[in-house]
Amino acid sequence: MKKDEMLPGRRTLLRVGACLGAAAALRMLTAEDTEAPVRRAAAGPAPGPQAAPPRLKSTAYRLAPMTADAPPQYHTALPPVRRKPFLSMPQLGPNTMVLTFDDGPDPRYTPEILRTLREHDVRAMFFVCGEMATDNRDLLREMHDDGHVVGNHSWTHPLLIKMSYDAVHDEMARTSEVIDDILGERPQWFRAPYGAWNRDSFRIGAELGMEPMAWTVDTLDWTTPGTPTIVRRVLDGAAPGVVVLSHDAGGDRSQSVAALRTYLPQLLGAGYRLRVPPKRR
Repeated sequence: MKKDEMLPGRRTLLRVGACLGAAAALRMLTAEDTEAPVRRAAAGPAPGPQAAPPRLKSTAYRLAPMTADAPPQYHTALPPVRRKPFLSMPQLGPNTMVLTFDDGPDPRYTPEILRTLREHDVRAMFFVCGEMATDNRDLLREMHDDGHVVGNHSWTHPLLIKMSYDAVHDEMARTSEVIDDILGERPQWFRAPYGAWNRDSFRIGAELGMEPMAWTVDTLDWTTPGTPTIVRRVLDGAAPGVVVLSHDAGGDRSQSVAALRTYLPQLLGAGYRLRVPPKRR
């Protein structure tokens, strides 16, 4: 065979090889374009004080709570079941007294009492009856906004020790519910009408998250003994830790209002601080 006759065949083979090589290269390029991209770990920060460990993502297997980024929620612990009420509050500090008002709120007398307390920047405790609170919601809000403690004094001011367990629970629970509805928080203190407690009232109060509060000094203002007499009873009974009982409703309380205007500045002038118990968490 002649040399020149072999050349076309050789050229043909070379062309075929070139074509096959190009096709293979094309398949490789096509495969790289269609495969899912491989994610490469990003370079971390340079070593040093500015470097921080990467934040891990929450997964179901790590049991990350749904509220991880929400602020903590505090829950009021239920108080113990007492056997007697608090008669005084010496734990509030030296030369400290507590003023308390029962039976309201009453639109005839409560506003003036609130005004007097506000003038002297003093906080007090108001033990309200549910039937009065539901009819005077704005006054209840005013008490709360001024920083006073709003306590539970039953719904209709009955003698609880003469009632069944269910009836006592209804009186106390309804009042706590209406206070919560108006103020957005349930009361933490309870005072039994007439100061008459029994085992049921202590137990129900604790179940509803309330401590029982009585008093040290009773002004007996509900007997309308005269403004000077009410003033004298408060000043004579003044002492560290004393809890004073007065009324802002339940009858003619004009003497109670006038007496507060007199004895409050005198107590402050004598060095007493009028405070309220702090909220429990």
